[in-house]
Amino acid sequence: MAKKSAHVEKPKPYTGSTFKVSIKRQASPDAPAHTEEFTLPYRSGLNITSVLVDIAANPVNAAGATTTAISYDSNCLEEICGSCAMLINGKARMACSALVDALLHENGKGEITLAPLSKFPVVRDLAVDRSVLFENLKAVKAWVPIDGTYDLGAGPKQFPQIQEERYPLSNCISCTICMEVCPQFNDSTNFVGAATIAQARLFNLDPSGSVLKEERLRALAGDGGVQECGYAQNCVQACPKQLPLTEAISDMGRDVAVQQVKDFFTR
Repeated sequence: MAKKSAHVEKPKPYTGSTFKVSIKRQASPDAPAHTEEFTLPYRSGLNITSVLVDIAANPVNAAGATTTAISYDSNCLEEICGSCAMLINGKARMACSALVDALLHENGKGEITLAPLSKFPVVRDLAVDRSVLFENLKAVKAWVPIDGTYDLGAGPKQFPQIQEERYPLSNCISCTICMEVCPQFNDSTNFVGAATIAQARLFNLDPSGSVLKEERLRALAGDGGVQECGYAQNCVQACPKQLPLTEAISDMGRDVAVQQVKDFFTR
């Protein structure tokens, strides 16, 4: 018997002609942060990126004072590049897929709050420096080691089962939302985060990438590695691409432990 899908009730249409947006701003990494409010005309179909574009076109705050356009990162506008992640109504989300109609009903006040991700250095306003993710990816050598200097011919074949396991992990868009919501990702633990571990798993499953498998496992056995994960599972719930992050972390935790035993008996 077919299982009925859960009914998701759509939010009621917003009835106001305008809505407020409260934005946490910071002119530079060393400047003090402050909040600035904007009143915008409502129209259906808006997302947060559209809101920021409207403010840039008419940078006048709610007090009627001329201000500057909001700085933020954005590129693809279709939840692929991962660059527009920010805190929207207190939750880490993508600005391009966060719809104003739904957001206005979350707090019941017809207001939206925007702030930069809290665990990364602020560059300006809503733009943050997320280079720590790419440093972590370099640390675990999350790539296929092919230099392209000569033709290697056809690549090795992959079993369909491995392809199915790898494909969800390949959908990571480097948005760092999993790191933002992770209680273990902080300055005290140096935890590399779920995205880095999942990408190490992705390349360990690759026939060509597995050449560096042992190096990746040894890197994840060190400071800030897979043992730092507390399995809070915030990452799985917040990931915009629904990656199997905790499953990947569990698999890598097992592989790291096996590698450590091997290294103990071969050194």
